Amino acid sequence: MKNKNRTTLLRYWTTRYLVTLFIGLLILGVFSLWWIRHTTLENRLTLMEYVAAETADRIASSDRNKDYNLFNKKLDDRAKVLQMDRPPEFFITDMDGNVLNSKPLHKGLMQKVHQFHNLQKISSDVLENEKTVQKLQLNETRVYAVKKPIVYDDNQAGWVFVMQNASELTDVEQEYRLPIILLLGLGLLGWIIIYLLTKKILKPIHNVAFAASQIRDGNYDIHLNTDDAKEKEIHELLLSFEEMTTRLTQLEALRAELLAGVTHDLKTPVTSISGLVQAVKDGIVSGNERDEFLEITLKEIHRLQRMIEDLLDYNSLSAGAFSIRTEETNMNELLREMVHHWKITLNEDFDIKLVVPETIVYRETDPLRLQQILINLLNNAYQALGKDGSISVSLSKKSIEVQDTGAGIREEEQPYIFERFFRGEKKKLKVRGLGLGLPFSRMLAKALGADLIMKSSSSRGTTFSIVWKK
Repeated sequence: MKNKNRTTLLRYWTTRYLVTLFIGLLILGVFSLWWIRHTTLENRLTLMEYVAAETADRIASSDRNKDYNLFNKKLDDRAKVLQMDRPPEFFITDMDGNVLNSKPLHKGLMQKVHQFHNLQKISSDVLENEKTVQKLQLNETRVYAVKKPIVYDDNQAGWVFVMQNASELTDVEQEYRLPIILLLGLGLLGWIIIYLLTKKILKPIHNVAFAASQIRDGNYDIHLNTDDAKEKEIHELLLSFEEMTTRLTQLEALRAELLAGVTHDLKTPVTSISGLVQAVKDGIVSGNERDEFLEITLKEIHRLQRMIEDLLDYNSLSAGAFSIRTEETNMNELLREMVHHWKITLNEDFDIKLVVPETIVYRETDPLRLQQILINLLNNAYQALGKDGSISVSLSKKSIEVQDTGAGIREEEQPYIFERFFRGEKKKLKVRGLGLGLPFSRMLAKALGADLIMKSSSSRGTTFSIVWKK
């Protein structure tokens, strides 16, 4: 595999968040600036309309023989509210568009160069256009023009025009400053917040990663502070990891104990066989006693063979080298035959009851593998029985249950009954074996599309159930 440069989680997420935040704020900023520009233009044009209308009204209510230039001083203050570097210019024309005055409205800005000082006549196209606000092209300059009629005694005598360069109207540098500062501030604040929050969340993750590296090195003595985690998911992660390390510690101790037990169980028959054969060879025993020694030797050999077969079968199933041959099976008939043959093989007198439904239950399964599971469950049930104990086998459409009235499995041993090589303390003293029966049976059940579970266990007995998933 190629070695890839890995980045820290803090850098990974803060960088991506910053990029996403920048793109989002950029889009928001562009839209905000466009909106400010558009709104400012609309407001200024509206204000220009108001000034033009007021000028027309003042002219109409004054002596028509007065010099129109006298109105510049009265309208000086009105131009200031437009808040532009260069104020607009006012033109008063007759009905034919001839300009009667062309001085700037704001005297304090007289020194600024006039944009329209050469304008002597307004085009007839502009006069005839019904629009109050028009966009014109004067001397290669885009201009907004606002016109209002001058009316004397219900008769129009001329026009008032307020004109301004388009670039002046849309110059909103001062209005841009506040949103730009706000957007930059939001970006910086957002980055700081995500950095601090991510750093806080990463602390327990760093602790878990360090604990995982310790477990990898074989150190299971790990303690995580679960109380500091306020988030539910982080708390559950720490709690689950701590429980996992506790279980790993228990399993590691159990593994060492089980390995010693398996070694002892395999060594015992070998030692017995060696001693018995040596006694016969040396002539220490003879006659009937010799035959008895040989018979015991054969039994020990058979027990050793069974342990080795259990190991081979379990390893084969774990490796997937185990064949399953399914067929349509009459479950009622299969259970009757199997229970009957198993009881005859034991040649013991005890109570066993089979409960099957009146209607025949058919299932697609492997009868041989299912029989292996059931025989193992029945053997375990029989080994747990005391005096006057009984076993019950029940069949339903979805499951098969094996129940005994034995002493049950101790509560502290129940979580480990499906672990490889695990054997309860009581069973170790009564029966030799490797502790592969239940793990092997569960793997077989899964291969058959079912699950093997311990339904209940108490001092009144234990119930195991084979439950089909479909």
